[in-house]
Amino acid sequence: MISTNTRALLETPISDFIISSEKVAHVQIGNSAEHALLVLTKTGYSSVPVLDIKYRLHGLLSSKMITESILGLERIEYDKLANIKVDDCMDSDVTYLKITDTFQKALDLVINHAFLCVVDEEGTFVGILTRRVILKQLKKYIYQVED
Repeated sequence: MISTNTRALLETPISDFIISSEKVAHVQIGNSAEHALLVLTKTGYSSVPVLDIKYRLHGLLSSKMITESILGLERIEYDKLANIKVDDCMDSDVTYLKITDTFQKALDLVINHAFLCVVDEEGTFVGILTRRVILKQLKKYIYQVED
C-alpha cells in the first residue's frame, strides 16, 4: 500500500520540474550535421532535441548518430558533414512526456533515458525533464519522510 505522501509525490505534475525550452540547446530540421556537431560539442550534451520552425519536437540527435552517418569503409568522411542534414541522421522514435503527465510516469520512463523531452498539447517543445532532477526530488522526499 502506498502512503499518502508517496501518492502525492507520484501524482505531482511534471510541470513543476521541467527545465524550460529557452535554457535547452537544440537543433532544427534542415540544419547541417556539421552545425549540429558544433552544438553538441560546444554544449557538452550527449544529445539534443530536433525541432521544426514552430518548435515542435521531431526527434533527438547525438554525436554518435552524426559520426555513424559519415563513416566510410576506410575512413571517417568529414567532408560529408556540410551536406548531411539533421533529419537524415536523427532518431525520430523518441520517448517523450506531455506537460500534463505525472511524476510517476516520468519516473517510469527516465530509468532508460538521461532526459526526456516534454511537449504541450500541440506537440510544441516546452523543455526537458532530467534524470538528475528526478533523483533530486526522490532524495528530498526520502529524507523528508524520515524526519
